[in-house]
Amino acid sequence: MQFRIPLIILICATVAIAGCTGIQNPPATPTPAGTGAGSTPAGGSLVPSPTDTMPDYNVVKVDVGEKDYLGTIPVTFQGGLGMSHVKKIDVKLTRADGSTQTATVGNKKGDEVELQGTRGSGSERGQADRVEVWVSMDNGQTYKVADVLREYRSRG
Repeated sequence: MQFRIPLIILICATVAIAGCTGIQNPPATPTPAGTGAGSTPAGGSLVPSPTDTMPDYNVVKVDVGEKDYLGTIPVTFQGGLGMSHVKKIDVKLTRADGSTQTATVGNKKGDEVELQGTRGSGSERGQADRVEVWVSMDNGQTYKVADVLREYRSRG
């Protein structure tokens, strides 16, 4: 009996030191709540940055379409498992000249907004524009779900 007590204490200490105590930390990928507009330097940057990974139970998809020959970029909410928890979808376009445009996409599947990017002249390729998308959830978390460059597509 006396031998079992030190053995039990040794096992408990080993488990505690190994970190197997059952306490789990939440994932560090979500960004703090907010519009997310403050994460881009003043004047806008045309360098995409990494996006956040949403938890599987809250995942949603927002598509950033290709820029057409008029310079229009469609952004469409495609829904997902967490679509009932979406509070707001913010989009920011940073044009090649540094000017910006912001918009809000609706939170129903198929809602879309079109952004006016830069365009080329004739058959020339225009400069790339950057599109960033943030999804705010009803629990206060905001996730950056897209950060892409879109180049001008000429007619030819």
